[in-house]
Amino acid sequence: MPAGSAALALLCPRVCAFPTSLGRNLFSLFDSPVSRPLRSLCFSSSPSVNSRQRAVRNFSSYSDGGAAVMEMENNGLENMAIDVNPPKGTRDFPPEEMRIRSWLFQNFREVSRLFAFEEVDFPVLESEALFIRKAGEEITEQLYSFEDKGGRRVALRPELTPSLARLIIQKGKSVSLPIKWFTIGQCWRYERMTRGRRREHYQWNMDVIGITEVTAEAELIFAIVTLFKQLGITSSDVGFKVSSRKVLQAAMQQCSISEHLFTKVCITIDKIGKMEMDEIEKDLASNGIPMESVKMLLHIVSLKTISELEEALSDQNAIAELRQLFSLAEHYGYLQWIEFDASVVRGLAYYTGIVFEAFDRDGKLRAICGGGRYDRLLSTLGGEDLPACGFGFGDAVIVELLKEKGLLPALSLVVDDIVFAIDGALQGTAAMVASTLRQKGRQVDLVLERKKLKWVFKHAERINASRLILIGESEWQQGMVRVKNLSTREESNVKLDDL
Repeated sequence: MPAGSAALALLCPRVCAFPTSLGRNLFSLFDSPVSRPLRSLCFSSSPSVNSRQRAVRNFSSYSDGGAAVMEMENNGLENMAIDVNPPKGTRDFPPEEMRIRSWLFQNFREVSRLFAFEEVDFPVLESEALFIRKAGEEITEQLYSFEDKGGRRVALRPELTPSLARLIIQKGKSVSLPIKWFTIGQCWRYERMTRGRRREHYQWNMDVIGITEVTAEAELIFAIVTLFKQLGITSSDVGFKVSSRKVLQAAMQQCSISEHLFTKVCITIDKIGKMEMDEIEKDLASNGIPMESVKMLLHIVSLKTISELEEALSDQNAIAELRQLFSLAEHYGYLQWIEFDASVVRGLAYYTGIVFEAFDRDGKLRAICGGGRYDRLLSTLGGEDLPACGFGFGDAVIVELLKEKGLLPALSLVVDDIVFAIDGALQGTAAMVASTLRQKGRQVDLVLERKKLKWVFKHAERINASRLILIGESEWQQGMVRVKNLSTREESNVKLDDL
């Protein structure tokens, strides 16, 4: 065997594992001067699947042994084991996790129903242009975007509100105002992962379109409070920070900061509590804002009561809306849940008025949910503006909070009946019995293969079945089945119509 082939045999055992005839072809090809792509592949300690495929294809195009090489690719590479973990930042939902997700979504839908909202949905894949609104916005840098086979720029949606706006523009005057819609959908963002933050998550949104009054925001916050109460969370566990983008606009004007810097200032102010204050100051000053104005602005946004804000801010218009919101909260009965915090601005560029976010009072988690008013979003997408407000509530942080508080339910599979044919010849009869029970709305597990009765009893215990229904020859000849109540251990023969 030539020296190069010996090296191949020693250093590339995967190649040498191919059938003898193919192996001989590969050894001879390996010593060819055009075999550099394959040699680099073989001598690599852990080549990727893509690098293997490139080297093999390049090698096959240079040599007369292309058929042998492509046989290697087809027989070898396609059988390589894949990584069985989901992509980083994403999740599988096996049955035990899916039960929690379904339970949470059921609570989202129940609250939405109580508030008379209708459910809508949109494609996960949208036009990239839908999410690129203003330069510098963080979300545009986190898009999963690409060019499809038709040359169109598309993206996996990072949030739901722009899709809602697109649908409203599409529907035009065919829908009457006000619109009260909710949706539960998957969103994607390529961002740094922390506790409760993933690269995909599901989000519950409720939106009100066509209402100019702050009554809409008050209603939406109460919907979230209703969900928290439904889940067993109290105002001692969670609170809401509330402010208004109009407050920041008035503060910037009072500090002689140019209005064209508003979006950049919002992004920086939104990082208060996540970055050191000296970093916040440097970030603001990097936009050409004098340090005196920076310090004055940060003083205003550090205020924690509306009374302090009234003293510090000369423009009182924004404060009037906040006063009304707190008054409505008192009438709803959730005043103890909310507090004023001028530093809350939310990171998205389209907010125009009241903004809010829910937080855990222990400070262990990121924001649970957030929202606000976005009266000018539709015009940025080519439509006619309508007053609008809404919130987004992700599934990841709330599950972490419920775990933290010991409120996550222990949900297990529960089955009404197990149907088992003792005699294999009665399998068709067992199927008929199961079908009859299902038509009555019972959840039935039909045993589909021959098993010992001992296994059936263990299986019934594992899936928390209420009854075991045995199809035996002697009972069936009398038009009856054997029913065992698995909680009381009582059993009796029962006619099919009486099951």
